[in-house]
Amino acid sequence: MKFIYQTWWKVIAVLLVFSTFITGLLFRVPRLPIIHETIRNLYFHVPMWMGMLTVFVVSVYYSIKYLRSGKEEHDLAAVECVNTGLMFYTLGLLTGMLWAQYAWGEFWSGDSKQNSAAIAFLLYCAYLVLRNSIDEEQKRAKISAIYNIFAFPVMIVLIFVLPRMTDSLHPGSGGNPAFGRYDLDNGMKLAFYPAMLGWSFIALWIATVRYRIRLIENKKNAIN
Repeated sequence: MKFIYQTWWKVIAVLLVFSTFITGLLFRVPRLPIIHETIRNLYFHVPMWMGMLTVFVVSVYYSIKYLRSGKEEHDLAAVECVNTGLMFYTLGLLTGMLWAQYAWGEFWSGDSKQNSAAIAFLLYCAYLVLRNSIDEEQKRAKISAIYNIFAFPVMIVLIFVLPRMTDSLHPGSGGNPAFGRYDLDNGMKLAFYPAMLGWSFIALWIATVRYRIRLIENKKNAIN
């Protein structure tokens, strides 16, 4: 846990995300029919979801650690990573809907990728509902840890597997080429890959801040 108190990776996160806004908004992009300048959304939509995946993976790690150790701080780390992940999940959905409005003509068209993403989002919302429905602390932490461990692979299947097996307009699904193989040129890579790393670090940073706040609140409650 000493990693969360170090500064170097937070500085890198800020620099990478800041550079994304410069390179992502100012650098040239391929001129494609229909998509046009909306391809720049790739610099934000996908990296935000990468940030979501990063903290969800960390949440599963701490859920497993809690089941092995029974330590409260492991449970708190898991739930705050899920809270942060849902925030980035929401940002990913909103940026995806904004792109769909320009590329597909409407914010929500019932595409299989959109529907699967919505179901997976509700799956993690149910995690928070489950936690709030159980009063006994140890029982709540244990059940929610088990739920979290199983929810992650289900989310992966819903978002990345099922849309590839059905008809979908989304790049990389339903036989449509993904941006990475289709038109992600060297100029776009200068913005895209740093954005993936930067937003992942930002997500971890937010999760650690939330975790430290929760620890302080628990200590105050224990004193009172």
